[in-house]
Amino acid sequence: MADLLFRSGGFIESMLKLTRFGNLVMIAFAQYFTAAFLIDKQTVFDLRLFLLSLSTVVIAAAGYIINDYYDVKIDYINKPDRVVIGKSITRRFAILFHVLLSVCGIALGVYLSWRITALNVASVFLLWIYSNSLKRMPFIGNLTVALLTGAAVYSAEMLYHSGNALIVVFAIFAMFMTLIREIIKDIEDLKGDNTFGCKTLPIVWGIRRTKIVLYAIVIIFSITVVLLNYQFRALPFRYQIIFLFLPLLVLIWKLIRADTRLDFIHLSTLCKVIMLMGIASMAFV
Repeated sequence: MADLLFRSGGFIESMLKLTRFGNLVMIAFAQYFTAAFLIDKQTVFDLRLFLLSLSTVVIAAAGYIINDYYDVKIDYINKPDRVVIGKSITRRFAILFHVLLSVCGIALGVYLSWRITALNVASVFLLWIYSNSLKRMPFIGNLTVALLTGAAVYSAEMLYHSGNALIVVFAIFAMFMTLIREIIKDIEDLKGDNTFGCKTLPIVWGIRRTKIVLYAIVIIFSITVVLLNYQFRALPFRYQIIFLFLPLLVLIWKLIRADTRLDFIHLSTLCKVIMLMGIASMAFV
């Protein structure tokens, strides 16, 4: 019995690692904050919001599984301590679990609305093709994940039709921050990606020019946020400074100095922190 419990605990731990449990919590956090602070606080008690969030989370989990399924060899170089498939979880079980989660996510969308169904079907397809080929191409894979992240935030509006344009603002924020983080992760994973013939941005253009792309994205992102915020008067300027511009300045400063893989790992974590701060700023709208 003790051995069975130990193996069960190890399996659960492996599944949490495989499906990036922390990232899944952040997705749910973003959707609930969007609904509560940009639509109506009563939505947090609505079963439909729970089912929307659940469908998004299980599809994202399926996406992480299929991504690791295709990237086992690359991950043995980039992140050997994070490899689960082929160790504690078999490849056959991983692909089965991916299919089951994807079907569940789509089924939940069918219950909610045809728009959510269409979004979930598109998400499942794009996550599969991203893992299979797009992530090995310069920029297009990064942009795909960024668009899906923005869509996850905007999906609350697709469900409730509030007409609040600020949801678009925060969806764009989530999209840009994800795009920046995905490119940073490509720099972080350069060694393994290059070994297996991937053509990500840092491999094709080199780290120095990829950094220039990141600077440009941050500038475009900042200008876009300022213009949208001015138009919709979402947040007082002091909150923009606290929740966005100061963290972005820290990001740029650390990006300029970044040289080692560990530096880029820290930058990736910083992007998550900025994303959380941006989502939390919804409470001040």
